[in-house]
Amino acid sequence: MQSSLSLSVSSNSSSAIHRSSNAFQSVPLAHSSHINLRFCGLRREALGFYSLRHSDSSRVRLLSTRSRSKKLVLASFSDNGSPKSFDYDLLIIGAGVGGHGAALHAVEKGLKTAIVEGDVVGGTCVNRGCVPSKALLAVSGRMRELQNDHHLKALGLQVAAAGYDRQGVADHANNLASKIRSNLTNSMKALGVDILTGFGMILGPQKVKVGSSDKVITAKDIIIATGSVPFVPKGIEVDGKTVITSDHALKLETVPDWIAIVGSGYIGLEFSDVYTALGSEVTFIEALDQLMPGFDPEIGKLAQRVLINPRKIDYHTGVFATKITPAKDGKPVTIELIDAKTKEPKDTLEVDAALIATGRAPFTQGLGLENINVATQRGFVPVDEQMRVIDSNGKLVPHLYCIGDANGKMMLAHAASAQGISVVEQVSGRDHVLNHLSIPAACFTHPEISMVGLTEPQAREKAEKEGFEVSIAKTSFKANTKALAENEGEGLAKLIYRPDNGEILGVHIFGLHAADLIHEASNAIALGTRIQDIKFAVHAHPTLSEVLDELFKSAKVKAHTSSPLNEPVAV
Repeated sequence: MQSSLSLSVSSNSSSAIHRSSNAFQSVPLAHSSHINLRFCGLRREALGFYSLRHSDSSRVRLLSTRSRSKKLVLASFSDNGSPKSFDYDLLIIGAGVGGHGAALHAVEKGLKTAIVEGDVVGGTCVNRGCVPSKALLAVSGRMRELQNDHHLKALGLQVAAAGYDRQGVADHANNLASKIRSNLTNSMKALGVDILTGFGMILGPQKVKVGSSDKVITAKDIIIATGSVPFVPKGIEVDGKTVITSDHALKLETVPDWIAIVGSGYIGLEFSDVYTALGSEVTFIEALDQLMPGFDPEIGKLAQRVLINPRKIDYHTGVFATKITPAKDGKPVTIELIDAKTKEPKDTLEVDAALIATGRAPFTQGLGLENINVATQRGFVPVDEQMRVIDSNGKLVPHLYCIGDANGKMMLAHAASAQGISVVEQVSGRDHVLNHLSIPAACFTHPEISMVGLTEPQAREKAEKEGFEVSIAKTSFKANTKALAENEGEGLAKLIYRPDNGEILGVHIFGLHAADLIHEASNAIALGTRIQDIKFAVHAHPTLSEVLDELFKSAKVKAHTSSPLNEPVAV
């Protein structure tokens, strides 16, 4: 979504920066005019805004991005106009990726910043999620290459039987998490961010207690960034050994011969990739009628043909796992299944282990939200499109924001970071709204799956409501020289768009390095770039980026000239 920055321009202003379709140009302004600067992206430096000054003396905003100064001149800074009335300009509860991104951007804006962490710096992503899982997936990817005789022979290679050391693989994941955690800690300390150890509890407006001490920290603005934990449905007993969550699985203490994975979303798919590469047999248990329900149906169908069917994977769809009992006394893990619709008993499975991959739940208990009259909704903190917290009466809680998994808008680490940066923009004096439809997502299987924007069913539903046409363009990796050189031609890129004006509604990719390729599309959506403009972009040959080049060129757009896009709705 394009966000709007309003500037009041006094009579002595002769020009202002204005966004055209291609560049920023100076245009004359009338006496006492009011303009909107609409921009996308997360950092104003990308558009050349290194400082902005209001001529209105009551709203002076001096925004420094390079000096690392800890002074922010803002007349409305506090109730009494004095920044010294608070311990910090910004206090962030939670030091995960979202909190870290917000803290670094806050320092760049000159805010005196502290971050509260009750566990370890890096949160779920670094310690129990994105980072260690990618280390395991790097191993599974190499194992697949070394075990694929047909693929190697096609390249003229001969490799002896591949093997692995389980502890060595586990150490690789743990060491990577430790390294990234250390890097995050050092980066914040180097920039002067205070790291306060202990759980943060909100005592009242702009007041937080940290840990068990009686000391109260005050801050002009507060961001909740407490993240999430694995969600375990009722009836499932987790022992951490034979019935596990992703937190346990990332330690790779064992590689079971047969493991059931409950849930076939991102987490389940990635772990199926790891376990099958390391020799396990996998059984998926999915409550909905098809695997990978969150993906575009066409991409999901192709992914199932490549990622599921040829591997040692079977599946049960349309069933709930109502009871899972850990292995004990020589007995296997037992899983009782019922029909998802009729609730009638369906089957009982006996496996060596079970991984619960049914999603994540917000970690918001003990935050003291009741002290400010805020009630969670299914555990999530209610917020508006600017991440401002909403109380039980539907009113905004002043100076309080919530980002990331805790608000439930989009449970992705980079979405949390983007939301945090957006909040910092706001507390620094900018009216900023993040377009969540421009945020990409990726599943790091082999090959990868990535997506941004709407799926085809979502786009067609939107089109029916709003009265416009939807068109589809596709291109295959089999037509890409670089993919063929790698002998990795299995893949598809799909573009969903409006043929009347060239608006990109969604892009979905399944294939080699799909997670890297998606960003050209996500940035195009964020910047409001039309297909008729982006199809003239030049891509190096031979590269995988030409998959997107061909995709955009194959689209049939009726309009040949650009016009402003309708502003997307924040979710």
